[in-house]
Amino acid sequence: MNFVRGKIWLRFCLFFDIIEMSLFREKVLFLVSKIKRGRVTTYKVIAGKFKSGPRAVGQAIGANPRPVVIPCHRVVMSDGSLGGYSGGIKKKIALLRREGIRIKGGKIVDFKKYFLKFKQVK
Repeated sequence: MNFVRGKIWLRFCLFFDIIEMSLFREKVLFLVSKIKRGRVTTYKVIAGKFKSGPRAVGQAIGANPRPVVIPCHRVVMSDGSLGGYSGGIKKKIALLRREGIRIKGGKIVDFKKYFLKFKQVK
């Protein structure tokens, strides 16, 4: 799916949210929407796709109006630490565990096993 079709899908998901969204935020949330259940990626990987910084990605993800539809809980820190979540860290842990991801001491166990590195973004 290319970004144009993804953008249409994303706008459908956000149809009832009256917000102005930057193109950067739309692209970040579109990419996050492609993370499959039971997989995670990092703020840094996403930032690299847009020549941005991990903090900017975190801000874009933090403003996700549909955190269940667009699974921002699947984005973590580069060392496997969980990072933040708008619904609270306990909720992020519960969502990841429900998807079969093991967590211990605030980090993902066997991080590389669940890690998704995107190949290309259009």
